[in-house]
Amino acid sequence: MRMAKRRLIIAGTGSGVGKTTVTLGVMAALRARGLTVQGFKCGPDYIDPTYHTAVTGRHSRNLDSWMTNAEAVREIYSRAAADADIAVIEGVMGFYDGKDPLSNTGSAAEISLLLDSPVLLVVNCQSMARSAAAIVKGFQALEPRARIAGVFANKVGSEGHYNIVRAAIEQECGVPVVGYMTRDEAVAIPERHLGLVPSVERGELDGLFSRLGELIGAKTDLDRLLAIAEAPPVAAAPRLFAGGFEPDTTGGQGHSAATAEASCGRPVIAVARDAAFHFYYPENLELLEASGARLQYFSPLAGETVPDEASGLYLGGGFPEEFAAVLTGQSAVLESVRSAIERGLPTLAECGGFMFLTGAIVTTDGTRYSMAGLLPGEVRMQKKLAALGYREVQGQPGNFLLGSGLRARGHEFHYSTYHGTEDRSPLEPAYHTTGLRGSKPEGMLAYRLVAGYTHLYFPSDPELAARWVEACREFKAGDTSG
Repeated sequence: MRMAKRRLIIAGTGSGVGKTTVTLGVMAALRARGLTVQGFKCGPDYIDPTYHTAVTGRHSRNLDSWMTNAEAVREIYSRAAADADIAVIEGVMGFYDGKDPLSNTGSAAEISLLLDSPVLLVVNCQSMARSAAAIVKGFQALEPRARIAGVFANKVGSEGHYNIVRAAIEQECGVPVVGYMTRDEAVAIPERHLGLVPSVERGELDGLFSRLGELIGAKTDLDRLLAIAEAPPVAAAPRLFAGGFEPDTTGGQGHSAATAEASCGRPVIAVARDAAFHFYYPENLELLEASGARLQYFSPLAGETVPDEASGLYLGGGFPEEFAAVLTGQSAVLESVRSAIERGLPTLAECGGFMFLTGAIVTTDGTRYSMAGLLPGEVRMQKKLAALGYREVQGQPGNFLLGSGLRARGHEFHYSTYHGTEDRSPLEPAYHTTGLRGSKPEGMLAYRLVAGYTHLYFPSDPELAARWVEACREFKAGDTSG
């Protein structure tokens, strides 16, 4: 499998230097030139990919060298970038920051090495001149194999300041400085949080993205940027998608299908998808389809119930707490979800989906909104993060996705905490998770439901999707025979 020859990782010297602003501006400027731009994000984040998708019109994808192996990273990249003119890959934190402070593991630097990708380093040049060259030279020296091919000077004081910085870097580091942005020209991107995602998807920030594209286009040598992005093709064997399943790059709703269940015999997995439930890694959905499922999307917020033809159910992450007042009033939806799970539909509920299945969501002002009530207890929102980080997940007995001893990887990010009830026996945990702060049981099992806070990344165990689809087939066969 081979892809287009131009790619560029836009990395920062650290968080907060403006790499997202530069990434979005470069994407918009290149698209304004008529180029097909494929976006990627290093790491597990799913808010920045939403921005990328809005700017490029194509699904942005995560490239994570900890949650999956090197060959899977190359395959995910190659499939998505195959028909693009250029791939623009946004880094994570600082260029060398990842899971391990003593190695490149999980960093943008590791992704650059796996893909042999040129790197555009974004440097905050505020209040410095020649010192900017020392920063770039240090980044070059730490990992000589990494190809820092150019620099973007951010937060300079003026065009004259930019010229000084550029001269120092180009003389001392031997790489071009391709563009700049002054401090007073910086376009403020709203603070990134879950509640912003629907507004991005509705197009409310399109004007901001256009302004970024115009600004970056005016202050960047795009021809030189395209020249430094030239790179040899990435070869990747189709292992995850050995059957040749093609990705959806349109930025739309994926390969959903609500018909032909009877004629083709493929089990339907109903996927909750709207402003409250929207976090799904594209590869998770595509691996389900590649394994034989058909996906049918429905909106709990809009009052859409679980489709009758569904043989499985996927309740993904999002932020149901922001829409709790609406969800609590969707009695038909709540009953359809309860009924589907109680009938034995193989179901995965991640984070927001898990919260939706508990007895209630209690918001930060103390308001209690009743939810599906399928799982005992309630979740309580708080203003500070409750959990954040990578998770290694080991399945527990009774988990149809990950049986006892089977492992996968994922990520946890939430502001709520779960609180059980004294009058109901606790359910068996779905997983045993290991993260930076040790190991713990996590989630719950009930009926054929796997629920918990962890967002699973299916490419970390491609058989996970196949096991789910097989469970749906078994349910469908049993339901038909019954």
